Amino acid sequence: MSENKDQKFVYDFTEGNRDLKDLLGGKGANLAEMTNLGLPVPPGFTITTEACKVYLESGSAPAALRDEVSAHLAALEAKMGKKLGQSDDPLLVSVRSGAKFSMPGMMDTVLNIGLSDESVTGLASQAGDERFAWDSYRRLIQMFGKTVLGVEGELFEDALDEAKAAKKVTVDTDLDAADLKKLVKVFKKIVAKEAGREFPQDAREQMDLAVEAVFNSWNTDRAKLYRRQERIPSDLGTAVNVCSMVFGNLGPDSGTGVAFTRDPASGHAGVYGDYLQNAQGEDVVAGIRNTVPLADLESIDKASYDQLMTIMTTLETHYKDLCDIEFTIERGQLWMLQTRVGKRTAGAAFRIATQLVDQGLIDEAEALQRVSGHQLAQLMFPRFDEGAKATLLGRGIAASPGAAVGKAVFDSYTAVKWSRSGEKVILIRRETNPDDLDGMIASEGILTSRGGKTSHAAVVARGMGKTCVCGAEELDVDTKRRRMTVGDTVIEEGDVVSIDGSTGKVYLGEVPVVPSPVVEYFEGRMHAGADDADELVAAVHRIMAYADRVRRLRVRANADNAEDALRARRFGAQGIGLCRTEHMFLGERREMVERLILADTDGERDEALSALLPLQKKDFIELFEAMDGLPVTVRLLDPPLHEFLPDITELSVRVALAESRKDANENDLRLLQAVHKLHEQNPMLGLRGVRLGLVIPGLFAMQVRAIAEAAAERKNAKGDPRVEIMIPLVGTVQELEIVREEADAVIAEVEAATGTTLKLSIGTMIELPRAALTAAQIAEAAQFFSFGTNDLTQTVWGFSRDDVEASFFTAYLEKGIFGVSPFETIDKDGVGSLVRYAVEQGRATRPDLKLGVCGEHGGDPESVHFFHEVGLDYVSCSPFRIPVARLEAGRAAAEAKGSDSR
Repeated sequence: MSENKDQKFVYDFTEGNRDLKDLLGGKGANLAEMTNLGLPVPPGFTITTEACKVYLESGSAPAALRDEVSAHLAALEAKMGKKLGQSDDPLLVSVRSGAKFSMPGMMDTVLNIGLSDESVTGLASQAGDERFAWDSYRRLIQMFGKTVLGVEGELFEDALDEAKAAKKVTVDTDLDAADLKKLVKVFKKIVAKEAGREFPQDAREQMDLAVEAVFNSWNTDRAKLYRRQERIPSDLGTAVNVCSMVFGNLGPDSGTGVAFTRDPASGHAGVYGDYLQNAQGEDVVAGIRNTVPLADLESIDKASYDQLMTIMTTLETHYKDLCDIEFTIERGQLWMLQTRVGKRTAGAAFRIATQLVDQGLIDEAEALQRVSGHQLAQLMFPRFDEGAKATLLGRGIAASPGAAVGKAVFDSYTAVKWSRSGEKVILIRRETNPDDLDGMIASEGILTSRGGKTSHAAVVARGMGKTCVCGAEELDVDTKRRRMTVGDTVIEEGDVVSIDGSTGKVYLGEVPVVPSPVVEYFEGRMHAGADDADELVAAVHRIMAYADRVRRLRVRANADNAEDALRARRFGAQGIGLCRTEHMFLGERREMVERLILADTDGERDEALSALLPLQKKDFIELFEAMDGLPVTVRLLDPPLHEFLPDITELSVRVALAESRKDANENDLRLLQAVHKLHEQNPMLGLRGVRLGLVIPGLFAMQVRAIAEAAAERKNAKGDPRVEIMIPLVGTVQELEIVREEADAVIAEVEAATGTTLKLSIGTMIELPRAALTAAQIAEAAQFFSFGTNDLTQTVWGFSRDDVEASFFTAYLEKGIFGVSPFETIDKDGVGSLVRYAVEQGRATRPDLKLGVCGEHGGDPESVHFFHEVGLDYVSCSPFRIPVARLEAGRAAAEAKGSDSR
């Protein structure tokens, strides 16, 4: 972006507020909001996301930025009564990232900026604690070296481990000032060797380089991967927060912690979080040292604990949501370093939303916006069978729920490699760090032996909906030897383990799973409101009931048989949007279709059709009975032709072998000739759909007759069949007119023969670009459109789904060409534009045209919002995605109403 000379790039914490997240990032906006609330926030200032955008686009910071920073730094120094890096009593600052959306651990932070060989002695004198000063200095060199100068972090960690081993201690707090002085020298040598320059002694140079490093961290591989995973736009940039340092590593009366106003794993009210005495904030989130529960702070420092509890109540009431808080205690003085609306598990999201309604903090419409279809889908996953026999290995902290089973792997690279080969894996680490992100994404679950509910592994796993168990201390994880030891049991890489993120239990081998209580609720086997009903189910019930009340979109199911139809109905389906009749011709019936396709004479064809008719009719009778009173859209035969013919290679080999033995089968020879005649290079774009119905006389007429006779029989039995006949793959109105004329004639014959008046509507799938572009013409002959977005995506993009997803989609996702597969979430700009155009043109011709979608996108949360926006009447999806579609249809309606009211 171009630089505006009047643009303001730096804001003091006293100048902003929480509504400026686009400009100040989430962290800066919330620091300003807490300052406005009068909470104890260390003074500081925020460099805006606009400055970051200029830097990333031009390669250099805005010309005005240095002077603005200097002015705000001078004001900060005046406020604190000390100067950055001065030798006798130095002001130290932290430089921290802060994008609009939370990206925990993905971007960079540097603490203790302003320390040097001179100022470290001044800090020691001012604090009266030499050990503290040298500990802070070694932390600066370590973080600056890794973050700003690109030195491998393990080099510092190994040197720290060597120092502890030499002293025969296990934790860094047991190293004294003399040990830390030696460690600083080692760290500086590492920097000089690996970075090719000395560690900078000028405090302003440290700060400026750290700011640039934070800007650059927006485009690190891990940050880009996280944004793709969380669907965060890549053009937002990050703000940078420069904050005066407060110190949690000043001794036992100091410390640092992370607190949640409610349990982010369950949603229950209470005291949740972690605290670590004599430590800085990075020690907590990195999981390097195991913390104590936040409740223990009451006995450690009751005054600070009581103040923190009051502040937590203030923040939750102010933000009207679960708040995630970072704080530091410096010699008994509490300081607030950050707050944000906290990430939570799917179950916690539903519980918290209803709890806040009951407290009067939000209304039902806002509660609906606080949950998502993705979260509901997570709640429908199976859980471990508590009654199954299982070998318990140990227990850690239940950080993110779910039942995950997979092969043990001990590094991110292996997790990704094995996952791409089809293996399910559990990533096991002592603690994770941002470099493990790709392995975490590839894994079924994450297990660590260190860290708590606020560690990197826990926070990121919750955000991704991954199962996670942290801080399982009894597990000895040896990443170099690629094994984990628990007592006498050794788990080698590749051994199967099971982890329960709801209980924290870790098991050897595969543990059986049972259905989720939420699925049992949707199936009608658990009743919300009963005395023993699970409160999670009750919360889901309340939010689903509201979503159903406000949604405009109806939700149907893709179902091909009575069993699936009945399940869909239990899940809340309001009809069937797609019955794929080709699925009725699998198994024994496949040979009957083969005989029909290969028939040489009218007699052979009539014989094959006569054999299929009663079977089709029986299928439809069962389906219409299961969905009585609700619409059922039956799609006529639409498979690529090759699916019903013998494999040409296999048949050729069989005939060739028979000819070599001189015992060739005449039927096989005839069959091979027919298959060669009908063979297609690209069957997906060949003889299928309406083309098949026009080329094979009587095929569609047989199906229409079976549908009509089944509907008549159901109606005569006092049923209420509501049947819609859908013609697939239409590209021109003439195709539809010919088929419809034949269908109308067959329906009239059945009505006359049964004495029944049938109201069968006839429509088409819009799955070809030409159909969408000529929708105005096609609507003259169609009573409804159903968008087949799977094929429409293939034909718009020129993709063969079966091929491209395995060949290059992974590369496209990694390179950011796709944020998400266009087969998963509808491509609004391309495919979506055709859908929108077809809706407008179709309704211009026929105002009462019924419109739906029956591709996989019908159950995708983001796509449902798009279909609401363009005015479809319903979405159709697989039975298990119906609750998700119902919820998102409600959210789309509530969101649109909220936008209109604003």
